[in-house]
Amino acid sequence: MKKRIIISLSLLLILVSILVYSYSDWEFTAPVKGCSINSYDQNGFGAPRAGHKHKGVDIFAKAGTPVLSATKGLVIYKGVLSLGGNVIVVLGPGFKSHYYAHLKTIETQTGSWLNNGDQIGTVGNTGNAKYTPSHLHYSIGTIFPKWHKDKMNGLSFYTDPVPLLNKYFEKVKIKG
Repeated sequence: MKKRIIISLSLLLILVSILVYSYSDWEFTAPVKGCSINSYDQNGFGAPRAGHKHKGVDIFAKAGTPVLSATKGLVIYKGVLSLGGNVIVVLGPGFKSHYYAHLKTIETQTGSWLNNGDQIGTVGNTGNAKYTPSHLHYSIGTIFPKWHKDKMNGLSFYTDPVPLLNKYFEKVKIKG
């Protein structure tokens, strides 16, 4: 009985922490160190792939380039998947999931709290990217689907990260 209460209180504390954290202000950081607006395809999201549409953006960089957390959040998964290879999933503000795939190395742990800009791995070509140039596949998932009229042609649980990346680089250009 005592153990059940401790577990319940721990889960409640984690849930409250996630709720508070998810609705606090946040900043976006480009997820590949040293990348630029020229490192990714402006039309990559929703592009046709074998049997599906691309649900993210591929940011090309030299193998071993640091991959950074694009936002603050909680690492909810790290491991290996058939398509993504070495992957990390971060639950960020607004309960959006940030998916980092094809990593050469993973440098964080499940359960870790991250700030934007924390290094979480390095660029690679694992999973179904084995025969492609090294890159980070970056996706943003949502709890509720959005209607994409032009790119996904229907409901999707994914958000196009390209406008967010473009806005980040425009902001960096103005500051610099």
